Amino acid sequence: MSNFQFQTVSSIISGLGSILELKTLLNAFNPKRVLLVTDQGMIQQQLHLPILEILESHQQNYSIYSNVQADPAEYIVLDAVQFAKKEKVDLILGFGGGSSLDVAKIIAVLSHPEQKQQIQDLYGVGNVKHPRLPLILVPTTAGTGSEVTPISIVTTGETTKTGIVSSVLYADVAILDASFTEDLPAHITAATGIDAMVHAIEAYTSKIKKNPYADMLAKQALRLLNKNLPLVLKNKSDMEARQNMLVGSMLAGQAFANAPVGAVHALAYPLGGHFHLSHGHTNALVLTEVMKFNAPAAKQHYAELMQWLDPHSTGCTDGLCDLFIDHMQNHLDRSGLTLKLNQLNVPKNKLEQLADDALLQTRLLQNNPRALEKADALHIYSSIYE
Repeated sequence: MSNFQFQTVSSIISGLGSILELKTLLNAFNPKRVLLVTDQGMIQQQLHLPILEILESHQQNYSIYSNVQADPAEYIVLDAVQFAKKEKVDLILGFGGGSSLDVAKIIAVLSHPEQKQQIQDLYGVGNVKHPRLPLILVPTTAGTGSEVTPISIVTTGETTKTGIVSSVLYADVAILDASFTEDLPAHITAATGIDAMVHAIEAYTSKIKKNPYADMLAKQALRLLNKNLPLVLKNKSDMEARQNMLVGSMLAGQAFANAPVGAVHALAYPLGGHFHLSHGHTNALVLTEVMKFNAPAAKQHYAELMQWLDPHSTGCTDGLCDLFIDHMQNHLDRSGLTLKLNQLNVPKNKLEQLADDALLQTRLLQNNPRALEKADALHIYSSIYE
């Protein structure tokens, strides 16, 4: 067995109504002022009110930063950091989808009193050199797994995304309470669920850091997501299935935090950057075509995952690999998501630029089981155009 390292958050609290454990956490951390980091959608839907009730019943001083946007731009992150410093907060509570949680992580680092780095110093892997403020993360979508990853993604240009990857970004506590996910629109439930499945699949096939611990988590995540995504799309109020989705997303997050993702994400990022499509949706768009490309190098792993999901599936490795790709395509077909680029107003003359931009995602592509060239990326985009 090859050497490996595995890291994750120090504490996970999971279950319907588990947000009530926030009372105990406030007693343990004893902060002077909490910063709730979220977005306007959470505020408008009043999903944050249960948290405010807990803070107020605890007589806890707090401030709210709610200007986070999807694919947060660097200026939004810096605005949030300045707000946190002005408010003199000493505990960060991230609440929302992956973007809110990603921003919360960076705030926790850059608003620490001892922090001397600028945000530009943090981009890349392992560049956070100072401590952070206490950090609690509460996801409201079952997709990104951001509550258990050491990664924050920032939009650093008009169309480019850059990652900050550091073990310092691991939260102190992740709270998984599916009661916050019940009113998600079906397309968001579908896109985030597919996103989580991609995390599990790419972790299991990760070229450089694949390891037995991450494999175990990826397989269990995929089993939960595979079973429960159709259930929540059929009945949004199936709370047991929604809680299972949150746990599956979290397990997939732990897996890919230690066995990183590859070409699906690399090809998805330019689509999100140029055309402002959600991250989960862009992963869904390219998933099966990337799997077909990866099959010569990853067919054994795909076959293993197919047999894990369906122990009665039989056949040779090539046949089981194809069956798994078809299985994932069935999930996409049932998701209700638009799966052709021309139907999403992506001009055909932009495909070459998308391919160029995908090749810039070297942090991700190094993990892919098969080396990807520009011609390969262009072929994948062309295959999903119409």
